[in-house]
Amino acid sequence: MPDLTHMTWREVRDAGRASIALLPIGSQEQHAAHLPMGTDTVLAEAVLDAALERLGGDGPPVVRLPALPYGHSPHHVFAAAVSLSAPTLLAVLADVLDSLARSGFRRIMVVNGHGGNDEAMRLAVKRFALETDVALAACSYWSVTDGGTEGERPDATPGHAGWFETSLMLAARPESVRRPVAAGGPAEAPLFDRPPHPGLTVERHGEWERAGGTTDDASGATAEDGALLLAHRAAGLAAAIRGFDTATRQSHGS
Repeated sequence: MPDLTHMTWREVRDAGRASIALLPIGSQEQHAAHLPMGTDTVLAEAVLDAALERLGGDGPPVVRLPALPYGHSPHHVFAAAVSLSAPTLLAVLADVLDSLARSGFRRIMVVNGHGGNDEAMRLAVKRFALETDVALAACSYWSVTDGGTEGERPDATPGHAGWFETSLMLAARPESVRRPVAAGGPAEAPLFDRPPHPGLTVERHGEWERAGGTTDDASGATAEDGALLLAHRAAGLAAAIRGFDTATRQSHGS
């Protein structure tokens, strides 16, 4: 798999004519007492790399970019985070997209690992496509799946530093999970994670601090569940990459 970091500029120029540039983005922020700050970045990369492994040699041509490790995390600064403001994240993404387009890429996909990035990522993609002759796609890794249900818990997905992320980390980077994982979550589900009516976006001042930075009990997480969760998302992302390739190959590919 071509990796931008290890390619020469001529190789990048040649690849850009037909390849999809794949940009993982994450964050550096608190993930309770048992997960590392870079959890979101690690998981975005893990799902993307597993998807590329599934595509193998018969997949569309791609170039894998290094992950953008910083995101929009002001809601986690109460504990610890390295956060970009929303305008800064938009500007960074705009500059990266512009650089890729100037380097010859006509197709770009962003794969996100942090909920706080989702809106800015989608806005950046929409804005850039209005101004530049490129095809762009974006997704957060937890939202793409092959539809499998084994090991799934929709009530705790994606959550934050809870069962879902902890299971994935136990599968992808078990050495980074601090043990034992303490039992218990917030006494009352935070409103941003469990809105009182379908379709509502609800934010309340101090909610993250009140919830302690987690959304649900992580103590039941297992590597076995994590492997299933990772497999479902990797298969879904692989299919999404293929679908993007098929839809854009004529107009923006080789």
